[in-house]
Amino acid sequence: MDYSAANVELWNSIIQFAIIAAALLVAHFLRRVIPFIRKSLMPAAVIAGFLLLILKATGVLKLDASFLEYLTYHGIAIGFIAMSLKVPERTEAYKGNMTGLKSGAVIVGTYMVQGIIGLGLTLILAKTFMPGLFPASGILLPMGYGQGPGQANNIGSSFEALGFTGGRSFGLAIAAAGYLCACTVGVIYINYIVKSGKFKKAKGEDVKREEVTVSTFQSKDEAPISESIDRFSIQVALVILVYLATFLLTKGICALLGAVAPGLLGTVESLLWGFNFIIGAALAILVRFIFAKLRKNKVMTTQYQNNYLLSRISGLAFDLMITAGIASIDFGDLSGLWIPFILLVVLGAVFTFIHLRYVCKKVYGDYYYEGLVSMYGMMTGTISSGVLLLREIDPDLKTPAANNLVLGSSFGILLGAPLLVLISLASRSYTMALISLGLLAVYYVLMLLLIHLRRRKKTETEKKG
Repeated sequence: MDYSAANVELWNSIIQFAIIAAALLVAHFLRRVIPFIRKSLMPAAVIAGFLLLILKATGVLKLDASFLEYLTYHGIAIGFIAMSLKVPERTEAYKGNMTGLKSGAVIVGTYMVQGIIGLGLTLILAKTFMPGLFPASGILLPMGYGQGPGQANNIGSSFEALGFTGGRSFGLAIAAAGYLCACTVGVIYINYIVKSGKFKKAKGEDVKREEVTVSTFQSKDEAPISESIDRFSIQVALVILVYLATFLLTKGICALLGAVAPGLLGTVESLLWGFNFIIGAALAILVRFIFAKLRKNKVMTTQYQNNYLLSRISGLAFDLMITAGIASIDFGDLSGLWIPFILLVVLGAVFTFIHLRYVCKKVYGDYYYEGLVSMYGMMTGTISSGVLLLREIDPDLKTPAANNLVLGSSFGILLGAPLLVLISLASRSYTMALISLGLLAVYYVLMLLLIHLRRRKKTETEKKG
């Protein structure tokens, strides 16, 4: 075998990873030394993505587009699998009165608002000023804003296969704009509520650094550090095996559909592979449940998952996914799509904020501003941007707002499952896109009813108490 530089396949992945690693380190450095960038609360991965995007667009740097796409696709699945394998901590917020369900309804309700605005806009444009526009392209707004570059990449790619030229870059551009929206609108709103006296910001408190102790790495039920296999190797093995099971299960479902319903397979195959992270997360939760039962019945005496290391795996996967996703945007693919793109990102930012102002007041009455700021950061960026904004007004994370993002995301996967069907319907024809728009509105009302009923039940309980 040729181990020299002439063997491009051998060295290409290492070179691409090195470029991304360098960009992440430079972004981290810039964020620490430049006050303007630090105050913007832009995550380092987002800064790194934009740095690589600029260098690529100006011709300074050549990046492997296929490698970036692979990294974006696999990153979201690996990140969610690692998160789902974590052993839940039985905190008070976890045991609380359906906090996770209510937060999940807030998240999915926001998806519906973004879907209604996005799909409604592109349906109008496709019938009036832009007859050649892919009618269902607007449903990429909740994919990019609500779910981030991973899903924007996956669904955008599936839309390209259905005839939407530039669909992948269109979705990723929306996701990139979402990060800018989270940081700019979020910071402006925080300054507004503080200066107007609506919210009193904690003073003289710096954000506490995460303290890592022996208990962080090892609980009383885990295998000792002196085991023959490294603990991090166990976590990686679990994640990769679950991902392999995800691949085999998805392949098996597609094979079964191909045998019994070939027509249906043509409709849902791209969505099944595009939403593979949901299947992976579900399998990871199943593995976690099986492990818990085995340990409860004394069949398994060791807890193999380590939450700290699993968090590091998911953090790495998401950082790589975000950086690669933004860097892989091709501005040439957006030719002729700038009008819908600008309208989508502006209207999405406005109506997401209006919706969250209403529902967060219903759900997070005691910590309304913390809930609103954190949810807006997550629903236009990712959970990390939501936590970054939250730390500006709740530096010690004393409110349950941060925990609600995590719990709500878990329930959001379940409550948001119908969105898969609606995306599939919308992409088939203009008429089906109209039907999907109506179903989005119906499901949004159901989410509002869920939020309202839970709030009313809580109020009635408090009155009886």
